[in-house]
Amino acid sequence: MRTRLGLTTFAATVMLLLASVGFSAGAQPEKPGGSTMAVASAVFAGGCFWCLEADFDKLPGVTATESGYTAGRTENPTYEQVSAGGTGHTEAVRVTYDPAKVSYQQLVDYFWRHIDPTVKDRQFCDVGTQYRSGIYWQNEAERKIAETSRDALLKSGKLKQVLTEMAAASAFYPAEEYHQNYYTKNPIRYAYYRNGCGRDARVKQIRGGK
Repeated sequence: MRTRLGLTTFAATVMLLLASVGFSAGAQPEKPGGSTMAVASAVFAGGCFWCLEADFDKLPGVTATESGYTAGRTENPTYEQVSAGGTGHTEAVRVTYDPAKVSYQQLVDYFWRHIDPTVKDRQFCDVGTQYRSGIYWQNEAERKIAETSRDALLKSGKLKQVLTEMAAASAFYPAEEYHQNYYTKNPIRYAYYRNGCGRDARVKQIRGGK
């Protein structure tokens, strides 16, 4: 289990300023002219949700990301409960995206390139069921895409095993506000954690140095 620091005074001030101007993290993006664009969502788990959120934010077509907890038993869990490992939940990210710009298939392919699918109940330096990787499909089409993608990965011979959990999506509980967009609120601490955890080095190793 890793230890994380809470929301800094600076970050709290920023959030209060955003709230004062009517910012809403859940608002749908608008097209020019005021019409709302069609969006969809997908749920993935890949260890530390700070890192997976930062990765998906870089993908064109993704309009928002939200850190949270899913696939467990406890209702409305806290970070302390999940990190202790007794809730059955894993740290996850809900990705909101524009299907006209990026497909679910592309999201899944991108996901594989940013995790270590060869290990069970851990990701990089974080160990425990609360850090297991997972794809949580929301309909039959997503299930087929996820499973076909996994099978193709195995068939390619690039990996000896894929232990990423695949299951129907269940309740997704947003994490505490200080976890949201942590990498932008606390860039130095985030970079220190990510580098120290060896995430990027391991991903590069899995991909053959590419």
